[in-house]
Amino acid sequence: MNEQTASEVAILGGGCFWCLEAVYLEARGVTRVESGYMGGHVPNPSYEQVCSGSTGHAEVVRLAFDPNVISYRDILEIFFTIHDPTTPDRQGNDVGPQYRSVIFTTSPEQEATARKVMAEMAAVWDAPIVTQLLPAETWYKAEDYHQNYFAQHPLQGYCAFVVAPKVAKFRKTFAERLK
Repeated sequence: MNEQTASEVAILGGGCFWCLEAVYLEARGVTRVESGYMGGHVPNPSYEQVCSGSTGHAEVVRLAFDPNVISYRDILEIFFTIHDPTTPDRQGNDVGPQYRSVIFTTSPEQEATARKVMAEMAAVWDAPIVTQLLPAETWYKAEDYHQNYFAQHPLQGYCAFVVAPKVAKFRKTFAERLK
């Protein structure tokens, strides 16, 4: 018997896409994670162009997930736990519009859920949430060397000092959601 897995898509930007990708690859119910770019005005941007901050794109991850295993709400709760949604165009030392906090929704239901979760999270953070909530636009997959980056380069400086602590926080905070 060939069972088809239900699948939905979530698109999130919360700083460097390596951090989000590494976390969501470990989340039970997430079936695929791709790093890429969305929200800009230049077609087919390169990483170097996006890093310049001039294309308007955010570094994002596109997740495929099984809503029977993990809900969109759960994905957003993880998102708001593993990045700082109160700093405009910044995550730690990563500064620029490409590192903004953004949720790109693919349906009115996702938008409604995101609005509700953002309102709830506003009570958790000491500063106002600046996460943008926008309809999904054209998706551009990042270059192949960005895919599964943390797993391939765990000892690289950025991975060891920035990505690894976020993965550890996810594992500790959401142990019941690990694969």
